[in-house]
Amino acid sequence: MAREAQSRRPFSGSAAAARGYSRRAGARVVDAFFGLERGTHRSVVVRDLATPMPDGVNLMGDLYRPADVEGPLPVVLIRLPYGRNGPFKVLFGSLYARHGFQVFIQAIRGTFGSGGQFRPFTTEHEDGLATVEWVRDQSWCDGRVAMAGASYFGHTQWAVAPYVDPPLECVSPHITAARIGAAFYDNGVPQLQNALQWSAQVGRQEWMSFSVQMATTSAYVSRARRAMQRLPVQALDVAVAGAPVAFWRDFVAHAGPGDHFWSGSDHSGADLSRMPPTSMVTGWWDPFVREQLADYSALRAAGVPARLVVGPWLHGDRDEFTTMLRTDLAWLGSHLNGEPTPSGPPVRINLQPTDTWLELETWPPPCAQSHFEYLGGSGSLAGLPPTDPVPPSRFTYDPADPTPSVGGPILTPPSKQQNNAALEGRGDVLVFTGEPLAADLDVVGRVRARIHLRAEHPYADLLVRVCDVDERQVSRNVVDGIRRLDPATVPAPDATIGPDGVLAVDLELFPTAYRFRAGHRLRVQVAGGAFPRYARNLGTGEPFGTGTAMRTNTVEILHDTQHPSHVELSVLAAPVR
Repeated sequence: MAREAQSRRPFSGSAAAARGYSRRAGARVVDAFFGLERGTHRSVVVRDLATPMPDGVNLMGDLYRPADVEGPLPVVLIRLPYGRNGPFKVLFGSLYARHGFQVFIQAIRGTFGSGGQFRPFTTEHEDGLATVEWVRDQSWCDGRVAMAGASYFGHTQWAVAPYVDPPLECVSPHITAARIGAAFYDNGVPQLQNALQWSAQVGRQEWMSFSVQMATTSAYVSRARRAMQRLPVQALDVAVAGAPVAFWRDFVAHAGPGDHFWSGSDHSGADLSRMPPTSMVTGWWDPFVREQLADYSALRAAGVPARLVVGPWLHGDRDEFTTMLRTDLAWLGSHLNGEPTPSGPPVRINLQPTDTWLELETWPPPCAQSHFEYLGGSGSLAGLPPTDPVPPSRFTYDPADPTPSVGGPILTPPSKQQNNAALEGRGDVLVFTGEPLAADLDVVGRVRARIHLRAEHPYADLLVRVCDVDERQVSRNVVDGIRRLDPATVPAPDATIGPDGVLAVDLELFPTAYRFRAGHRLRVQVAGGAFPRYARNLGTGEPFGTGTAMRTNTVEILHDTQHPSHVELSVLAAPVR
């Protein structure tokens, strides 16, 4: 009876008046800012609804609803760690309610009034399933539940959607991945910059208002950059956030090869045939894009109705966020309100750096062909494998002066494409450059590399980057990939040792849709790291969190007839016009 009374509270006239309606002028501004049609409903909210978890902890949530609609409705569930007020109540609560949807926004465990401890990514499966069951049992829910949201609240969808019975109506896990750890560890390499800056964000969010957080972001980014120069890294959270941050401590403690701490947050092996219809938006410069495109292909292979938009965006760009809102309103309208199904091919991707959008039936595009570029002597790059017995190229990686990162898919600017001139002038970066292209080359799909190498010491990182060199010889990064080499992970299927002792490493770079224009040159960089985007390899095998000793490592890159090091690009047979 108590639950019944609580669930009915927002629909009495006095309670609705006490909670208040969204201000019409503010609502119009929000809709106009994101280029949305004006919402036709007023919204009402009831706050602080407690959802009991099986272990006795209560998670707090707010319910938004169109004020002029009677009776139970389907529920759009959004579970997030960033608080129920501030921009999220505006963007997902009142906005969606004005457009006809009932939304329940829940603060996850240990955040903003919800009980328990905040240990990111570790409890979302159990808590999410319990929340869906509770929501379905409320008198204001008609039994149908969908989920929506981006980044961490995309992860909370993956933690529930493949498992809940009966299934959800639909989901929209944007800029995220079934294997959420991909944003923090890349082929064994800790993504230091992303992890520390996110730790600084969540570490101060409970005691600092959103407006103050935004005003001080640059100061905290600068503080994080200074902190990342220090060793050991175990307590950098205190240097940046002012106190220990649970996620950071988990991140540094569970970065070693074979650590299964994060396996409970990896849903890439779930039975995808149980997934509901899925809509995804992401960007070519998002840390999750490689995993998310693999998720999309897996969903389609499992027979799940799915749609995908990939733009030229960084994680959380305004244009990306606008696309998320627009696609969500259409997706939810189709699956909850009986509105028309979105039309057109299911895949829509931006071909960088043009203004062209490609519409495809599948990803990756079946019409793409493999195009090989082989590393050669004297820094050459050619479409045919080498035929001469050229000597190997060498670089020495020094963790005391680590090879810097330049641009790329990082959570905070400077990111995306940057001028690589200073980087390519360093002695620890090998550069291989092709001849000017006779015609446009549209690379759309996966990008892979096979590199043959010998390392002085077994603890090393291999980074491969593809760049676009224009007519003025300005080199800009397009895609890259990295692999940590360690006796615990070598040899392996992607790192085999030949009879001559040479290691052949197969490396998956980030995917892309990119036009190399006629007259431009392809360039491939090979290096031993990209700091601080990736944690430096100390060369000693010490644990990531506590290591302080450093050792230089000389690496030979072989590119002769017996060792044809190369990159493999997925190229459209004819450039798009």
